[in-house]
Amino acid sequence: MDLNLSDADREIQARARTFAEEVLFPLEIPLEEAHGDLPAETLAEVKRKVVEHGLNAYNQAEEYGGQGFTILQQILCQEELGKATSGLWGTVWRPAHPLRQGTDWQIEHYLKPSCAGARRGCFAITEPGAGSDPRQVKTSAVKSGNGWAINGEKWFVTALDASDYLIVHAHVDGDPDKPTLFLVDKDTEGLEIRRTPKFSHTYVFEHAEIVLEDVTVADEQRLGEIGQGFELTKEWFIEARLEIAARCLGAAIRAAEIADAWATERHQFGHPIREFQGVGFQIADMAVDIMATKSLLYRVAWELDREGDPKLIHARASAVKLQASEMAGRVLDRAMQVLGGRGYMRENPVERLWRDVRVERIWEGTSEVQRAIIEGQIRKRGLGLYSGWV
Repeated sequence: MDLNLSDADREIQARARTFAEEVLFPLEIPLEEAHGDLPAETLAEVKRKVVEHGLNAYNQAEEYGGQGFTILQQILCQEELGKATSGLWGTVWRPAHPLRQGTDWQIEHYLKPSCAGARRGCFAITEPGAGSDPRQVKTSAVKSGNGWAINGEKWFVTALDASDYLIVHAHVDGDPDKPTLFLVDKDTEGLEIRRTPKFSHTYVFEHAEIVLEDVTVADEQRLGEIGQGFELTKEWFIEARLEIAARCLGAAIRAAEIADAWATERHQFGHPIREFQGVGFQIADMAVDIMATKSLLYRVAWELDREGDPKLIHARASAVKLQASEMAGRVLDRAMQVLGGRGYMRENPVERLWRDVRVERIWEGTSEVQRAIIEGQIRKRGLGLYSGWV
């Protein structure tokens, strides 16, 4: 097993690092001071630079206008982008995985324009009474003439303000055994933004709450077969969970580097504070946490690139997401402790990252859901799924 990154891998990694440091980092303080609002012209310039750096739609095939990166290369990108605070990594668009399963018409009207940056979509799954258990979704889709009438309410629709269409998870005829995805243009009559709540983190895009009242879409806007919605969403979850893990890793690395540098620079009682075991051991623990997470994440990405068993990859993606999100919380907390009062100031990247990473243990499957998946897989397949090497 070759554990070395290829020249192509390293070039992509360096490109993403340059973009993060030169384009995203300078926007962190202005975004924080503006409470999450950046001028339209600034966002347009970032969008132009995404294309200039060859990072647009890096998760999609070249035939659709994407970059065609391998899973490992996508992880390397997201790790670097995840070092930016306030969700600025979200400015680099990655069209949703299920769009690849679309019809020729859907690929031409949604996927290809999304890869180019002419369109952008967002997922609408969560509801007031449905989160970890998608069978509790109440949004329904009922046949209406040659199309569908959709009714329901969705929460936490991330990046709706930057999107012009949604991928809506609904149950056909209200039947939880018929979960189905629909492509809904944001300007469709009956789609209303009810509220845009504020959250702990400052985020470049919003997480809106919407209502769909007799929203009518054509049958050609149904993505996949009736009842296939959950399977398509699960495929997207694998990609999303690995990307979350990569962002957590990037955030932890940046925080650890800042804390490590401060531990050398800061002197107390005549010595750099890193010479005191209470500080030095914190840095050592951060380093081990980061190394373990990086090893696990890269391994699973490597396996996925080699078209491993999708069920095994899904099981291991849960382990990666759990490990990385919990690790990031520990590392950010330790980094803040090393930095002392300075770490608690919003002008410090560690403080912003500390707020950012807390949600990683919640969205795209809580830590508790990941543990339930892992424990269920152990019962079905045995502990070797995680403790072995296959």
